[in-house]
Amino acid sequence: MERRPFDTPPSGAATAATADAVATVDPERPVTELGEFLRSRRDRITPEDVGVRSYGRRRVPGLRREELAQLAGVSMTYLTRLEQGQSQNASDAVIDALARALRLDADERAHLYALARPAPPKRPRAVRPEQAEPGAERLLHAMGGVPAVLLGRFNDVLAWNRAGHRLLGGHLGFDAPAHADDRPNQMRMLFLDEHTRDLYVDWHDEAALAVASLRYVAAQFADDRRLAELVGELSVKSPEFARLWAGHDVRLCTGGTKRFRHPEVGELELGYEVLHLPEGDGQRILTHTADPESASAAALSLLASRYPSSSRAEPRSRSRSRSEG
Repeated sequence: MERRPFDTPPSGAATAATADAVATVDPERPVTELGEFLRSRRDRITPEDVGVRSYGRRRVPGLRREELAQLAGVSMTYLTRLEQGQSQNASDAVIDALARALRLDADERAHLYALARPAPPKRPRAVRPEQAEPGAERLLHAMGGVPAVLLGRFNDVLAWNRAGHRLLGGHLGFDAPAHADDRPNQMRMLFLDEHTRDLYVDWHDEAALAVASLRYVAAQFADDRRLAELVGELSVKSPEFARLWAGHDVRLCTGGTKRFRHPEVGELELGYEVLHLPEGDGQRILTHTADPESASAAALSLLASRYPSSSRAEPRSRSRSRSEG
């Protein structure tokens, strides 16, 4: 049934927002990351998509703020306060209503929850270089011929095995991840390194997925200064990154297929899996495999044969406990 622009919304989220709805909105207060995300999702949807009758001259490409408020069953005053970070107690009903109105998928819904309910600010402390979880690093090297990389929360390469190094970073030193001050970073490699750019047959798709994945992870570590530094650097140095970051797309990357154009063994089509570590600190292992008996499997075997497993470096011994850092 079509909903007229100013129909009274059905009961649900409206009652959850009553207290904040009567508060005064500060028009000069800047919009938060949550506000930017909601606006980017509004821009994707036309009134016709959701059965809202358009009226007047439209200055926005998608839904107006008042139209989203109407669809979600909240007041526009409350929605504005939410976007400005003046309401930190949004209920499940409100968040779910916004997610339904904006037709968010599962990853976008989770991202919305993370933005609407940010973790309490932590006491500032000295920023220490991220360290690989010792068990994860041992697992990495035990994989042998399976190309694998251990990534930090913001895509620093914390470790890689020989196969992972030869597949993704053969133009860099194998021990590069050990140098915490200038270790490789997957995002910098993807946008600023020509060798890495040439490696991916579908570079534009790979770049879009990488930025969407960083967006997803970033909401969980919003107070980490290293994130702001990385995004600032890439936004200045790469217009393509800046455009993708401004799009606010989010994706929890778990698996799929990548096509490579490797300088030593030619084209490969590999499946990849992302294994998120249970500690919840953002570290994850990225693995690559080929279908048995395929040309890509033969190419991986050829690459591995050039760098025998006996030369594989073992992970560095550490006494750091899981509760540190």
